[in-house]
Amino acid sequence: MKKLLPILILALSTYNCSEKKIEKKGFQVSEITEDKDGQKVVGLQMDSLKLETKPRNVLLTNNPNHRLTPIYKVNYDKNTGKPFTGSNYYHTTWEHDYDEGNNWNNNFMPGFEAVYGYNFINIAHYNNKTNTQNEFFEEPVLIKTLYYPAFSKDTLNHKPIKRDYYMVSVYDEDTNNDGFISTKDLRRFYLFDINGNLVKPLVPKNYSVMSSEYDSANDFMYVFARVDQNKNGQMEYEEETHIFWIDLKNPENNGVQYKNQ
Repeated sequence: MKKLLPILILALSTYNCSEKKIEKKGFQVSEITEDKDGQKVVGLQMDSLKLETKPRNVLLTNNPNHRLTPIYKVNYDKNTGKPFTGSNYYHTTWEHDYDEGNNWNNNFMPGFEAVYGYNFINIAHYNNKTNTQNEFFEEPVLIKTLYYPAFSKDTLNHKPIKRDYYMVSVYDEDTNNDGFISTKDLRRFYLFDINGNLVKPLVPKNYSVMSSEYDSANDFMYVFARVDQNKNGQMEYEEETHIFWIDLKNPENNGVQYKNQ
């Protein structure tokens, strides 16, 4: 029987609290005023974006020298005024090929754990060997999913799988010019090296990432993304969907799997 590729959805589950009780995901990056007709006008970029933040737990990678800490924006309940932060949640899959040579330990993909959370805005990297800390992003962003080397001993096609890089799905720019970085903007996809330094975009920045599939035979990730054809900085159903391939053995080896001719 032909095996279907397991669909690994990048989208987050809806946060379990009511939108009436909490602020919407994202944060303001530009001053917003009203004109004489009461219409919103997005003004100057804020000189310094200082958000109240809290760290969560330490994420263990397969290399003991490298540890990650998710950083969350502190939010305030609109009704009670009490502060709260998001929590780490994990994407998992049961769809891998079960046999003695394939054991993903229910991770999102072999060799990768995938974490997300409400108003997840940065990632701190710490090197235990050099005792140095750095952050993935210079300014706060809205992280959709962080993929990092799994601590578990995963196997694929009878071989141990160890990753030495990170991938991040993120909203990092107010692309639709509404004064906020939020899920209404274009979602980008980036590659970082093992030290948490940006290497390159894995999908061009004029696209918005939607979802992905995993190809266990080739150890490829296929990323579905819509091109921002009208250049309004937001994803729309009418715009074309293209598919990008990423060789997870060497993610700098990537390209286009499908686009309209």
